[in-house]
Amino acid sequence: MSRATAAGVLAMWSLLSCGGSSSPQAPSSSTPSGTLVWQDEFDGQGLPDASRWNNEVGLIRNNERQFYTERRSENARLEGGRLVIEARKEAFQGAAYTSASLTSRANWTYGRIEVRAKLPKGRGTWPAIWTLGTNIGQVGWPACGEIDIMEHVGFDPGRIHANIHTRAYNHVQGTNKGNNVMVPRPDEEFHTYEAVWTESSIEMKVDGRSYFTFNKEPGGDAVWPFDKPQYLILNLAIGGTWGGQQGIDDSAFPARYEIDYVRVYRP
Repeated sequence: MSRATAAGVLAMWSLLSCGGSSSPQAPSSSTPSGTLVWQDEFDGQGLPDASRWNNEVGLIRNNERQFYTERRSENARLEGGRLVIEARKEAFQGAAYTSASLTSRANWTYGRIEVRAKLPKGRGTWPAIWTLGTNIGQVGWPACGEIDIMEHVGFDPGRIHANIHTRAYNHVQGTNKGNNVMVPRPDEEFHTYEAVWTESSIEMKVDGRSYFTFNKEPGGDAVWPFDKPQYLILNLAIGGTWGGQQGIDDSAFPARYEIDYVRVYRP
């Protein structure tokens, strides 16, 4: 998703390399999928849990049209046991739209990241689930590494994309590695989006079905920067270099991106 620096969101808590979190959470529990080490079930009401999430603020990247707001319930709130990220057509700080981008205060090296979500509908929407390396402030993008677990552009409904970006493989050079898959009614039904990240590969799944794997290759950090911590981002962009390629349908607003849960497991 990113295609620019996110240095302003790197105020996060460090975790042990085993993937534990210093933010409040339920105790670790073992499941057939591994040990649950971090989660947000989005219970309760009000704003997202500030002990788990930071916010990007402003006009951030990709020539997108939305202003990302901070701790504003119109754009990000807990509702009915879900996180709702809502993009609105409204004048705000010089932008024509508002939305939210949440970044996890926790970060991990390896594990399984699972997010159950229902995507917004409408041309111009661009929701994503993705990660960036915590060292982005030192090495920049794409050297920090990026894992795109889910991207969806509203002008191509139902097509879910996964990608990785590194110095060697990135969209600026036209060398990024990825794939896409059609998913039935992702803007009407909840689906589970997942990344399985190990020392030797990153595998992407939708509803348990694998559709893209990037295997570690020779070439050091330029190819595989994924031996260092990454943090999670949940955002809803409007327009931009990809999401806005076929314009923005203003009748789609307000556009709702609903996340049922985020869970992170370790083997």
